[in-house]
Amino acid sequence: MNAELIRVAERKASLVSKIGRQRTEIAQILEPWREPLAIADKGLLAIRYLKCHPVLLVGLAMVSVVLRPNFSGIWFQRGWMVWNMALAVKRGLSGL
Repeated sequence: MNAELIRVAERKASLVSKIGRQRTEIAQILEPWREPLAIADKGLLAIRYLKCHPVLLVGLAMVSVVLRPNFSGIWFQRGWMVWNMALAVKRGLSGL
């Protein structure tokens, strides 16, 4: 029984060592992605904030229309097109 416990302890130590090496390797592989993922995370936080405060989004749109009407019109057309495309994709995916 004692020999079995020693074998299990050695196996555990081996596995813990292996896990440490794997964690280090994964950290090295993911390091180049740290900054882009942080930026994407900030973007998602901004989108969530705007979803919770839609009046702010409407206010920003109105300020944009007042300050630069021609420029705003172009972006609203693009936004409308993207919105419709997203809805079409959503409907298409829900039909699967």
